Amino acid sequence: MAFIVLESCIKCKYTDCVEVCPVDCFYEGPNMLVINPEECIDCALCEPECPVEAIVSEDDLPEKYQKYVDLNRRLSEKWPNITERKDPPSDAHDWDEVKNKIQYLEDAGSELSDLGIDHE
Repeated sequence: MAFIVLESCIKCKYTDCVEVCPVDCFYEGPNMLVINPEECIDCALCEPECPVEAIVSEDDLPEKYQKYVDLNRRLSEKWPNITERKDPPSDAHDWDEVKNKIQYLEDAGSELSDLGIDHE
């Protein structure tokens, strides 16, 4: 099983997790990171690095987030690989506690629609 990035990463995009990944399976969109579940080796090094707890094991994924496995896979095929830590957006802390951020995800409209993820 792999680790998956959930919507709490949107607009925060902390990249501490990227630095500890031994297989470079993170991909960077305009305002979110995703993990390629085919490349993830389930080492769990990234999970504790995320300050907004956006990284979850596929084994522990709540039912309402099951579609995020495919979302991570699809977006990792579209977005560029990221292998080094970057500074987060200047307003990242403003978004730390915000829930239900999927409508703010950029460059993923067709993927969200295809998977039936409500993003309006």
